[in-house]
Amino acid sequence: MYGEFARIYDKLQSINYEKYVEYIESIFRKFDKKPELVLDLACGSGTLTCMMTEKGYDMIGLDLSPEMLDIANEKAKEKELDILFINQDMCDFELYGTVDAVICSLDGVNYITDPEDLKKVFALVKNYLNPDGIMIFDINSEYKLRQILGENTFVEDEDGVFYVWQNEFDEEEKICTFILDIFEEDEDGKYSRFEEYQEERAYSTAELEEIITDAGLPKPAFYKEFSFDNPDVETERIFGVIVRG
Repeated sequence: MYGEFARIYDKLQSINYEKYVEYIESIFRKFDKKPELVLDLACGSGTLTCMMTEKGYDMIGLDLSPEMLDIANEKAKEKELDILFINQDMCDFELYGTVDAVICSLDGVNYITDPEDLKKVFALVKNYLNPDGIMIFDINSEYKLRQILGENTFVEDEDGVFYVWQNEFDEEEKICTFILDIFEEDEDGKYSRFEEYQEERAYSTAELEEIITDAGLPKPAFYKEFSFDNPDVETERIFGVIVRG
């Protein structure tokens, strides 16, 4: 996952990262947290990591994909930002010390399809998060994976990349499979083709609460995207907040 796809990832995104940063900081304020050292789990191509650094946070970016981290490193160098990027599996990561906050954005939790593996992630967060620390994560909701993405096909042509995105939702396993057939235009106007295969698991807030508390962390608060309202049955993105101390 995120091998060849890494180089076109940013082209295909329409994410309002500024809104993400503003919302993360609003959560810090709501819970009276002033973190200095922040871990960005599943940081991907590093856009959010760099923006948080520009806001004055000391950032660590961790991701499984070396290709994504190469792009993240280039972004940081271009902006002359001092960021530690680590190539590790978020299910089995190691840090040199503890952090004040952990963020895991843009479906990082959904990509952990085994609930036992996800419990390992939160147990590691417990180990490395300071006693008065905070974790913020967001997920694609079960409604979105089943009703919006699942069993649907999307065709897009953007910035020299044409792709067909086919999805299937497994009701028993609650896993949505994404298959992207991608054609990328080169400098000569020719197209090269490759395929990207991904899976995301749908987690209910009740499941997540059980996993998180079993890992030894306090109960999370859940919010409708970019608000402090409770999620409803048609909420597509849900934010979770875990506060220690």
